[in-house]
Amino acid sequence: MVPMSTRTGASLAVVSMVCVQLGLAVSVGLIDRLGTTGTAWLRLAWAGVLLAVLVRPSLRGFTRRGLLNCVLLGMVTAGVTLLFMAAVARIPLGTASALEFLGPLGVAVARGRGRARRWALIAAAGVLLLTEPWHGGTDPAGVGFALAAAVCWAGYIVLTQKVGDEATGLRGLAVSMPVAGLTATAVVAVTDGPAVLAALDPGLLLVGLGLAVLLPVVPFSLEMLALRRLTTAAFGTLMALEPAIALLIGLVALHQVPGWGAVVGIGFVVAAGIGAARAGARPLVVDGAPAR
Repeated sequence: MVPMSTRTGASLAVVSMVCVQLGLAVSVGLIDRLGTTGTAWLRLAWAGVLLAVLVRPSLRGFTRRGLLNCVLLGMVTAGVTLLFMAAVARIPLGTASALEFLGPLGVAVARGRGRARRWALIAAAGVLLLTEPWHGGTDPAGVGFALAAAVCWAGYIVLTQKVGDEATGLRGLAVSMPVAGLTATAVVAVTDGPAVLAALDPGLLLVGLGLAVLLPVVPFSLEMLALRRLTTAAFGTLMALEPAIALLIGLVALHQVPGWGAVVGIGFVVAAGIGAARAGARPLVVDGAPAR
């Protein structure tokens, strides 16, 4: 029997992944006008503003360590978004996704024990079948960006759990996301700043606002809540479901029919996700202490 908190955590993680894939699909039109870096910046900047205004967190409610974790979380959040965008601009999406998944897979293997590690390896096999990175290019810079995004994603998982354990509700995210927005702004300012500013108009800003709600505000909020209920090993393994969700959305919305390898891969990651959910319960933590 899977504990209720574990089922809730797994469900939150799955809904988050669906939102991410829908957000990426909607981003296509924006990328054509702002570029990959500009699109990532617009999403993060709006997300930072929205959470800061809606939640209005008081910094006095954080310990020094907790505030530092929020700042670090904001920086790795910007890192994983910007670096992955830079990777897919240079190498195929499947290759970039497979390399980026090394981040959560590494967390699952490093922090998991026994069955948790077994499910992580099964998930890895499924992701390889889904993404087929051997069919992609080998641009060294693209590979480097994808691997750097994997490191940031691993840090994001660990830090999100720490921040979520210390701060109730979305207070931690309301501090980390403005940091992510500022970090992305600094990066864009020294890379594509003039081009992005020239392309912006009121309509594009409104589209970016709506997109920020879908990605990253909603999924990142759900992930923080999920990591209060799941171990980092279980959560890292569940992330293997994301390529499968992307494939299914492509089938329904874009009529992209998967091959047999992808179908087998879906079976692997779904099995690993179920196994991780069953083995990944942790005590629900509120304000740094297990809930009673």
